[in-house]
Amino acid sequence: MKFVIAVDCEGLACVVGAPGSTLNETRNFAFACAEAVREANAAARALFDAGAERVIVWDNHGGSLNLDYEALDERVDIALGVGFPHRFPGMDETFSGVLLIGYHPRDNTEDGVIAHTFSSRAYQWIKVNGVEMGEIGLDAAVAGELGVPVIFVASDDKGVAEAKQIMPWVETVTTKWGFGWNAAISKHPKRVEREIYESVRRAVERLHEMKPFKLQSPIHVQIRYKRLEDAERATRGATIWRRIDPYTVEATFERITDWL
Repeated sequence: MKFVIAVDCEGLACVVGAPGSTLNETRNFAFACAEAVREANAAARALFDAGAERVIVWDNHGGSLNLDYEALDERVDIALGVGFPHRFPGMDETFSGVLLIGYHPRDNTEDGVIAHTFSSRAYQWIKVNGVEMGEIGLDAAVAGELGVPVIFVASDDKGVAEAKQIMPWVETVTTKWGFGWNAAISKHPKRVEREIYESVRRAVERLHEMKPFKLQSPIHVQIRYKRLEDAERATRGATIWRRIDPYTVEATFERITDWL
């Protein structure tokens, strides 16, 4: 069995950022990076204890250089940096499952902690085939195109609800309860780490119940920017993006990996 643990930072225990800044610009960021390692290690231990042969930890927050790599379980392989051919670097159709650690709710989620989709400063929303989607659903679709199911998600309560809506079979851990963009009541990190271990073990036991999440082709994508000039730049020159109003662009793809 082979797995990928995709690690973001906003959905981790005790991570809320601060008003007017991205998470990376706040005093909470150093803790977030350390907690990301601890939660990823809890998941990795569970996978190896369940018989995994290979586990890739994908550091995918921001510029993908966030984790203390020496502190990760030494049995894992580590995907870091930018410029890979597609999301989930190193994964192919032979992998058994994907785990999403530290993921957050999509933009426009009421009381979701640091709720955004890829960029809180650039995008207002992203819709796929007419449905607003966040990083949980989009990354699940990329994995699903390879036939690999998402088997576990750790996020705040809003992110967990988002995951369950599109993947009712998935195992989850709620790390905190969101009360606003920068407000949450969090479980203690050590308790979250124990719950992740236990939930991931259950997920592996239930692999036969897990299903790849797939989007129907062709895939119609609309992106609404927060600034006029960003929409303008996206549609200038040789591009497949079309502008449909001052803030919104659209394009159509055969596969989700033609875009992401």
